[in-house]
Parts: sequence; structure tokens; C-alpha cells
Amino acid sequence: MIEVRHQYATVRGHRVFYREAGPADAPVLVLLHGFPTSSRMFRRLIPRLADRFRVIAPDHLGFGHSDAPSADTFPYTFDALTDITEKLLAGLGVTRYAMYVQDYGAPIGWRLALRHPEAVTAVITQNGNAYEDGFVPDFWAPVWAYANDPGPATEPGVRTALGLDAVRWQYLHGVDRPELVDPDTWTADHRDISRPGNDLVQLALFRDYATNRPLYPQVHTYFRESRVPLLAVWGAGDLIFGPDGARAFARDLPDAEIHLVPGGGHFLLESHLESTAGRIRDFLTRALPATRP
Repeated sequence: MIEVRHQYATVRGHRVFYREAGPADAPVLVLLHGFPTSSRMFRRLIPRLADRFRVIAPDHLGFGHSDAPSADTFPYTFDALTDITEKLLAGLGVTRYAMYVQDYGAPIGWRLALRHPEAVTAVITQNGNAYEDGFVPDFWAPVWAYANDPGPATEPGVRTALGLDAVRWQYLHGVDRPELVDPDTWTADHRDISRPGNDLVQLALFRDYATNRPLYPQVHTYFRESRVPLLAVWGAGDLIFGPDGARAFARDLPDAEIHLVPGGGHFLLESHLESTAGRIRDFLTRALPATRP
């Protein structure tokens, strides 16, 4: 039976929660979650990988069980969240790792790779964008408007994303078998982002999301120069990051493995866990030469 350890580390004065499982000497896989969830999204994936890998899944500041300092006292940017993740991994003695990125986890992962390209052994992106192609215009138009001109005219368009109905929609849209998605997912996420002051945390990150797009050319150069092994496994029904976002990786990584999952949405692990976990195991076993048998 795989034991998952639920632990905390102090990083730059903040308490960061992370889930960890697997042998200390196994190849490392870092799982980076998206909005509006936490490492909880990996709760069922971790035991399916930790026999072969040392799996580490942190909660970003402002999410899950990690500290959520006020937006007045912590600069909620993707650079700052990357700083925390980088220091956490260093404190855990992690110098080389594969990474799984989803949604917000992608811009954090790309920044880590740009800072330390030699550290990243492989990439799994599950509905985590690195190209303009993947942005579904109807979803992103309010975000770009708010980032471009934050204020009372544009803020209501993004505040709707903090409501229970919007969080539920993120889990259920595009899913062919919604009865497989545990309602605890969206109720727990909504509870966490509804904590006093957390709305301002989320609004700060909405504003900062626009800073990710100018980094994309550097990320594409990183892909071409590193030839990092990459698996894009993508819910084909996602109306946030559409399938073109997955296909685009092949432009800079011709050997990228791209799987569009029919009937899968933004949170693929909730409805297609076994097939997705199987693809990840197979990919990492081939991509990482030091993987345990």
C-alpha cells in the first residue's frame, strides 16, 4: 500500500503544504496544480505513480492548506509563486525532476524550466497552455480586459469565476460522464477561495496572468533547444484551454506525445483517471532512464 505523507515546510516565512509519496531515491515528479484547486486534485493520481517515482505536490500560496497571506502583504504574481516553489524544492533536496503542469501550474512550471533548464527531465502538460492557440476566446476575453484595465468596469467579469456555479462548471463542462466527478471537488475549492480576503488574492493572479503570454517565445526556444520529453494529455472538451493548445506543442517539440481525450474536460483526473495515469506511467518510464522497474 502506498503511503501519502501530508507535510509542511516553511519557505520564506510562509507555511507551504505539500503531499509526498514514493521512495526517496526514485526519480522525482513534481505536480503543479491550477485554479481554483490545490494538490487535492492529485489525491488519486499520487498512489498510482509513487511505487516508481518520488512524487511531490505542493499547494501554491493562497490555495489549499498553504498559507494565504493577504494581497497587501504578499505579491501574488506567477513570478512570486515560482519563487516559493523553487525554494521549496531546493529545501527538499530536489535538483532534477519531471513535472506535471495544469492550468496555473503551467506558467509556474515554465518559469522553473526557464530558470533551470537542466533540472527538468520531462514534462506532462494536462490542459496547461504554452501557446496562444489554446486560449478559448469566450472564456479569456474578460480576463484580458481586466488585466489591461483593472477597475469597476472590468472586475465583475472575472469575479464571476469565484462563484460556486463557475467553479462547478470548471469541473463538469465537456465531461461525458459527469456522475464520475465528486462534488467534494468544487465545494472544497469554493470554500477555500471564499476565505476572507482570498478574493483579492485571486483577483491579483487574474491580473497577472497576462504576464505569462510574453514569456511564450522564450518557452518555445527552451523546448527547441532542450528537446525535453513532453506528454500533452488533454481533455478534448475543455472550454478554457482548447485542444489547439495541446496540438501546438508539436511545433517546437516534434517528438511530443499528444493525446486528446474525448469526453474529458479541464480536470481530466476526475473523470479519466485510470487512462491518464496509465499514459503518464508509460511516458515517464520511457522518458526517464533511471526509472525503477
